Amino acid sequence: MFFVASTCFAILMGIIIFNFRMRETREPVTLKKIILPPLFMSTGFLMFVIPFFRITWIEAGEAFLVGIMFSIFLIMTSKFEIKGEDVYLIRSKAFIFIIIGLFAIRLALKWYVGTSISYFETSSLFFVVAFGMILPWRLAMLFLFIKKRNEIAL
Repeated sequence: MFFVASTCFAILMGIIIFNFRMRETREPVTLKKIILPPLFMSTGFLMFVIPFFRITWIEAGEAFLVGIMFSIFLIMTSKFEIKGEDVYLIRSKAFIFIIIGLFAIRLALKWYVGTSISYFETSSLFFVVAFGMILPWRLAMLFLFIKKRNEIAL
């Protein structure tokens, strides 16, 4: 039951994130828009206060590394362009396929891993995977954004 509900919730969140990312390309990028998502997401680590959600440091490290590997695809599709005095994210044609592919891989892994560990531990692992994806991606975006802002300043 939990797996079905969490899968439906994951699909809903995936659709919301995809729509948000598509809208992101219509407005100029700001430092705040890059930094805040991982900062807000980091509050999710409070789940580890509850014993059911605790995983070992090795499991957390492995999950974080998987997230970093997934983030490479997001980093590769995040490009910026200067329009006037503003920096805009360029919509990549490959982005939709990458997002759907990563989403499908995460769901398949979740179903597979969920057969051998508890629902709560699975949730913890995949939260760490998601954080491992967003943190390097947003750091790369921050680096590229600052580079473009410096080009404007020149």
